[in-house]
Amino acid sequence: MTEHAVPDRHRGPDFPRELLAPPDPVRLPLPAPARPAPGVRLLRGAVYAVPDGSRPLEADLWLPEPARGPVPVVVFVHGGGWRTGLRDDLGPRFRHWRPGPFARLARSGPAVVCPDYRLSGEARHPAQLDDLRALLTWLRDRAGDLGLDPERVVLWGESAGGHLAALTALTAPQGPGGAATVRGCVTWYAPTDLTRLADDHPPGRFDPYDPATFEALLLGAAPAAAPGPARDASPALRVTPQAPPFLVLHGTRDELVPCAQSERLTAALRAARVPVDHVRVPGANHLWAGLAEEEVERCFDRTAAFVTRHCAGG
Repeated sequence: MTEHAVPDRHRGPDFPRELLAPPDPVRLPLPAPARPAPGVRLLRGAVYAVPDGSRPLEADLWLPEPARGPVPVVVFVHGGGWRTGLRDDLGPRFRHWRPGPFARLARSGPAVVCPDYRLSGEARHPAQLDDLRALLTWLRDRAGDLGLDPERVVLWGESAGGHLAALTALTAPQGPGGAATVRGCVTWYAPTDLTRLADDHPPGRFDPYDPATFEALLLGAAPAAAPGPARDASPALRVTPQAPPFLVLHGTRDELVPCAQSERLTAALRAARVPVDHVRVPGANHLWAGLAEEEVERCFDRTAAFVTRHCAGG
């Protein structure tokens, strides 16, 4: 019996292969607005990137209304061990706030952008960094449509999101160019040196050779087995004198990410003469667990004040 090849209709020499490409997110229509609180316009689920072989990546945009000229931007990066999480979730201590933290921040003046990024079950480092860089480019390209000032952007993240915010702030091109300009970065209880986690945890708490840790799943191998990627993914090891100012907050009783991790980032920033405000939050565990409500609000207010300070002017 003779075998016959099945023709591949998608690979014919005359087929215009550009038709297979996804639409350019810069040209996609923006979502219909909602108004979750007075003075806030919410665009939920705007597609900002379509990575090859992956799902479309979306962002929620909390915009002040009315806006007086192009407004600065806060990009919030969610946590979840690079493995899970929701883009609009600041953590359990904020879920009961009405209005929510992003609406509250937007009503004070800046826009707040909450993006998806590829999780470690979808792609390993540096895919997450690539996604946030793509977001900064998309923000510049769509600034006119959205009423944003791409020259005044502050990155902010909690836990794994703080790690990604810091890594993006430290490696994004500075000055005019193809991406929005990062003027500052805020981290809450973030890992910053993946090569030193075993040193910073209590003895026996973290095994750097364990391939099942959140860090190993991000890197594709245990940190001790992949020292190059672990260094590349460590914000504390990527600091240069060109870094933007930082606000670094961490609880003194954090059982998941040792407070020493933020101290390493702070030390590196100070050694490079980069402005940094390091706040040790007494008695706070990860996600601000164990912290009094007024102290949680103080952490938020510190962050809002940092945003105001570093987004001032044009």
